[in-house]
Amino acid sequence: MYPKVLVIDDDFELCHLVQHCLSAEGIDVVPCHNGVSGISEIVSNHYVLVILDIRIPDLDGFTILEKIRSFSNIPVLMLTAVNDKASIVQGLRKGADDYLTKPFDISELVARTHSLIRRYTCLNSSSYNSILAFKDLVISPVNHTVSLHNQELVLSKKEFDVLLFMAQNAGTILTKKEIYEHVWKQKYLYDAESIMAVMSRLRKKIQASPSDYQYIQTVKGIGYRFIAP
Repeated sequence: MYPKVLVIDDDFELCHLVQHCLSAEGIDVVPCHNGVSGISEIVSNHYVLVILDIRIPDLDGFTILEKIRSFSNIPVLMLTAVNDKASIVQGLRKGADDYLTKPFDISELVARTHSLIRRYTCLNSSSYNSILAFKDLVISPVNHTVSLHNQELVLSKKEFDVLLFMAQNAGTILTKKEIYEHVWKQKYLYDAESIMAVMSRLRKKIQASPSDYQYIQTVKGIGYRFIAP
């Protein structure tokens, strides 16, 4: 059975293009041109990803996103207008997993789609506690160990927890709020310095050499993303 992706966008041509390109990747795409029917589709059928345009005529994308998050953890890839930073931040805070700005390169859409589907499959399988291997970096959730180039690293509990959370959500932009509340188990009160300090130490340990792969990407004004090789 092919994985099913729902596209909620009132642009018929874009929906057709996305459907054509993702179908070639073995993904079943269902286009939907308004928010009400889109939400109904998610309730009635099993999808592994929603591609959502923020500018939908009947219901704005943020309302659709809030309704989705009220009953589902399905990943949502948000489509926004170029340079609309406010919408990007608002969407991520309301629960979107990633975003693309229009116009976008279709190959990037395909890559992000695969990444989000992998993440969702991982989160909803018994393998979530399995060892995570990325090139020369290996993370063991069960043993709480991290090795780089076959050498075990010494990480604090916060450093390990942050790295694990990001690696388990590889490819997804995580806001500082999401990271803080998941790792620190406290309400985020814009204490960005604690997160930045941990990120700085992590980078020194897993990206110590210029030749080391750059796993942690800063997304300016939003948060961080773990980039799998």
